[in-house]
Amino acid sequence: MEKPSVKCALLATMIAKHKWGTPITEDALLNLSAIGDDYPTAREVYADLRSEPYIIYRGNRGIELDKSNFDSLADVLYHECGWEAWEIESRLKHYEGIDDHDWS
Repeated sequence: MEKPSVKCALLATMIAKHKWGTPITEDALLNLSAIGDDYPTAREVYADLRSEPYIIYRGNRGIELDKSNFDSLADVLYHECGWEAWEIESRLKHYEGIDDHDWS
């Protein structure tokens, strides 16, 4: 089994720990994610995630998923992280457009 990228590991943790209106701090996300000892890369990826359309940056409070852009997140999970459509559907429960999502 191929090791997931740091970005995919961080996103998987965010999805698993997601609570509406509750951002996760950088340190908390890195501590919970399966990134091994790759903290320098993970900190860079966290900084990059702050500007993604499917992320809301809350300053010192951290980042959280933006459910209004789950279509972009689903594309990343499918194309970059290798998730199957059924897995995305089961884990992104608040993605209302999943039935019409174009996976190509």
